Amino acid sequence: MDPFAALVFVFVAGLVTAIATGLGALPFFFVSDVSDRWNVALWGVASGIMVSASVFGLVFEGLANGTPLQLGVGLLAGVVLVVVAHYVIEGAEVNPKKYEEADFRKLVMILGILTVHSFPEGVAVGVSFADLGLEGGFEVFGLAVPLLAVFMTIAISIHNIPEGLAISIPLRSMDVPNWKLVWWAIFSSLPQPIGAVIAFYFVRVAREFLPFGFGFAAGAMVFLVLTEFIPEALELGEHLPRGGKAELLAGLAAGFAVMVPLAFI
Repeated sequence: MDPFAALVFVFVAGLVTAIATGLGALPFFFVSDVSDRWNVALWGVASGIMVSASVFGLVFEGLANGTPLQLGVGLLAGVVLVVVAHYVIEGAEVNPKKYEEADFRKLVMILGILTVHSFPEGVAVGVSFADLGLEGGFEVFGLAVPLLAVFMTIAISIHNIPEGLAISIPLRSMDVPNWKLVWWAIFSSLPQPIGAVIAFYFVRVAREFLPFGFGFAAGAMVFLVLTEFIPEALELGEHLPRGGKAELLAGLAAGFAVMVPLAFI
């Protein structure tokens, strides 16, 4: 298929996952607040989705396309990238209220910080499209789309909704209008379509690196869950009964229940 058309297709898929982040702001069109109990559960759902998508989608595909050693190297590289990126931006806080007041230089810095969180998800989407246009898969507009790509796009989109909610909560407390909540939630995930295109192009040009790519995306995402999503949920649930662990576990179970059946279709 036309290489440019393939890149556009993958970019659109990444853009869909970014737009899904805006859905996290929609509850504020109907209510003024979202309880911590629901917030903890949603972070659990996001964590369950990311871990199940990484294990049953990316890791399994990595093993099918390469050796355990190649996959392991990729996993380690994904973890290292997130650790290094966090070290580089340590102490840098992004106040969403300042987005609107930021000049070009500040916006670039903010996007750089957001990339640490959004880029791995974009990479996961891009790598999953490695077999785009080849035989088999799910037909979309006459184009054969790998089932893994459909699975990962759905997984990342669902996962992005609680992230959008988390971004919207502080903005809401600052009286930012509802439609701007949606925009800034989407803005926070704009690195995802870019990461998707870069990862897709790389694995298409150098297919021998495909198992490393699957491992890289899985390692980065699981590490983000363990070091950010779950600690964030536990911090939000500190004042809830049993520290919010029941809500978190319920959310994790729901996330797995949603994604695991899709992984085996």
